[in-house]
Amino acid sequence: MAVKRDTVTFTSLSKEIKSGEFKNIYILQGEEPYYIDRLQQLIIDTALTEDQRDFNLSLYYGNTANVREVISACQQYPAFSQYKVVVVREAQLIPKQPGHKNDLDIFAAYAEKPLQSTILVICHKGETLKSKPFTEALKSAKTGVVFDSKKVREGRDLEGLIVNYANSLGCNIDTKATSMLADHIGTDIARLFSELDKLSILADDKNISPLLIEQNIGISKDFNNFELEDALGRRDAAKAFRIVDYFERNPKNNPSMASVAMLFSFFSNVLLAATARDKSAESIMNIVGTRSQWRARKFIEATRMYNTRSLINIIGYLRECDTRSKGIGSRQDQYALLKELVYKILHA
Repeated sequence: MAVKRDTVTFTSLSKEIKSGEFKNIYILQGEEPYYIDRLQQLIIDTALTEDQRDFNLSLYYGNTANVREVISACQQYPAFSQYKVVVVREAQLIPKQPGHKNDLDIFAAYAEKPLQSTILVICHKGETLKSKPFTEALKSAKTGVVFDSKKVREGRDLEGLIVNYANSLGCNIDTKATSMLADHIGTDIARLFSELDKLSILADDKNISPLLIEQNIGISKDFNNFELEDALGRRDAAKAFRIVDYFERNPKNNPSMASVAMLFSFFSNVLLAATARDKSAESIMNIVGTRSQWRARKFIEATRMYNTRSLINIIGYLRECDTRSKGIGSRQDQYALLKELVYKILHA
């Protein structure tokens, strides 16, 4: 059982686990709890049936766990099962024991020669596991895998995540549908993946389209921040104000400051495109950090509607709106501020 040398992703690790290719030891660590929770549950669900769990599943929690007891459980053979699974949740809370700088160091000796029928899962949330003896032993003995669960950032990372996860479900998803999900759900990974799981089942042709999203998640394909961005990029005043009116009538799902944040990102990228020497789609993709050639062309098209001076003024209007919305200088209704901002953008 070798440690993977290349980057371990959630998708690749999930695929291995589902196929029954288990490691002896998993260290699941990092800031995004969703991946950690889902992977440890996937290991349990794949390695053990419901009937096998009573005798072959041992769960420990960091604030009460004793590492020596955990290791003792790891050294026990499974009963009526191929595997025994030992999970330590919230390992970052494991208390230090006398004589050890870090109680996780005690795992080092076990990592050098783990029991082949045991799957040990260490869930360490919030940061990287700080036990060099343990991780060095794991690497040297090639008995496990370390997965870094990183927070997903808005923009390119989030869009790429949506596309990759949809593809892992055997589905295609177009740029507009991707932007609708990114805009409406954001970096709430648990909800995002749950919605994609549902859409993948409902997509008869394995294509997740804007219409499918509108019908099953409640995101309007005609009235969302992506469409507002598109309308302003084309200086389509009538559509832009129709969208803002819709937002005002449906404030729960359309907070105005989310619109301001998305427009700031859009016009910042249009400004980058406007000032770029090479205005080819490939060049703009690299400059703004997107994998979508179609989206890069949107930025290029917007530069034909707004010159550099207008774009600089628009960035100023967006900053001003953000400041005023937070109560500095004004406490106007948020949608009144958004309408004023849209007017200023269209007349920049």
